[in-house]
Amino acid sequence: MIRFAYTVALWLLLPWVVLHLLWRGRRQPEYLKHWGERFGFHSRRPQAPTIWLHAVSVGETRAAQPLVAAIRRRYPDHRILLTHMTPTGRQTSEELFGLASDGIERIYLPYDYPFAVRRFLDHYRPQLGLIMETELWPNLIAACRARSVPLALVNARLSARSARRYARFPALTRGALGGLAAIAAQNTTDAERLRVLGAPRVEVFGNVKFDIDPPATQLELARAFRARSGERPVCLAASTREGEETLLLDAWMEKVGTPGVPPAGRAGEATALQGGRARNALLAVADGGTANSALLVIVPRHPQRFGEVAALIESRGLRLQRRSDGEAVAPDTQVWLGDSMGEMFAYYASADVAFIGGSLLDFGSQNLIEACAVGTPVLLGPSTYNFAGAAQDAIACGAAQQLGTAEEIVVAASRLLADAAQRRAMRDAGLAFAARHRGATQRTMALVEQLIRAGR
Repeated sequence: MIRFAYTVALWLLLPWVVLHLLWRGRRQPEYLKHWGERFGFHSRRPQAPTIWLHAVSVGETRAAQPLVAAIRRRYPDHRILLTHMTPTGRQTSEELFGLASDGIERIYLPYDYPFAVRRFLDHYRPQLGLIMETELWPNLIAACRARSVPLALVNARLSARSARRYARFPALTRGALGGLAAIAAQNTTDAERLRVLGAPRVEVFGNVKFDIDPPATQLELARAFRARSGERPVCLAASTREGEETLLLDAWMEKVGTPGVPPAGRAGEATALQGGRARNALLAVADGGTANSALLVIVPRHPQRFGEVAALIESRGLRLQRRSDGEAVAPDTQVWLGDSMGEMFAYYASADVAFIGGSLLDFGSQNLIEACAVGTPVLLGPSTYNFAGAAQDAIACGAAQQLGTAEEIVVAASRLLADAAQRRAMRDAGLAFAARHRGATQRTMALVEQLIRAGR
């Protein structure tokens, strides 16, 4: 009865669903494509046995990299079906894993209407389903169980906020969790929250994001980025979210100075901070006797915001260049806009210090593991609930620092840019931190093999 009431509510929301797609399509035209997939209509039926993996958006898709690679090695005769909810997730899977002809197909996961999930499962007939991180769709879970399709929640995480939201519907949440074949949580805190909500089977496997190796092509691109910026120190604001760029730019201008007035400095040493509020807090650094002011690199999380962020930068009179222009960064350029997708490792590896977006305002932070994996010192804002365990561990081992405001982040960045020894210490701590937490993919693959054997 609870799931029936949930389904009725979904039907009542159908006009809103259509309007939502149309509204999102105003900024991202990709939302206007492939509507049939969102309601379970598909054109091609796979001929090979299928393993299905759901990664809602960009972060989950990137996290799936080592798992997809392991599945392809272990089951070369299987086809991998990747499902997403966002166009950026779908685009990321194309960039990471190639085209459908490479044994991987990607589609949108249907909305949780019974007819749509039935059509989806009857069309693809997956041997196994894996949901990355945490998405609970009661009708989809029930349909998988009815068809004896093992469905597991892997790399599962559950913030306190999400746990409270699911707890508002205890019977529905408990039924959905009970319908899963297995749950592999990232850490003990996530596991306990899932158990409190009614999950009967939860194991702790760790976070597969630690198993992502920086691609050689990305490291080569990082060297190219560094060559474009010359010898200037680089402060990266990575995967920033709406509202954060405004705060960071204002703090940067306050600490660095007004456009056209370079920070003062002396050869061989950084200018001292004066009360934490001096205009030259982001330094001039001398290298070979030539002063080079720090370069701020901003990479927005969502590509549809590239133009908006460029306008924010230019409205403050700051000299801007874009990564897409292909040109060397001019000596008087103050902000370099990373208007590209799929190059986050390259941005991290080319930076001297990195602020992790989504942590300054209440978005829960983006992934800090990639920065640690290439040894880049990490700065975090106060909001880290999406990566709470990883953030706490990184801070505790000295790989990251946590600050409360944009001004504090800018000052901390300036201090790190002036202190090569501390940067090296944070670099070594980050590399050790990333290496220490590897192994979740191997444990997850053991679960995959177990579930496939049980389903035969």
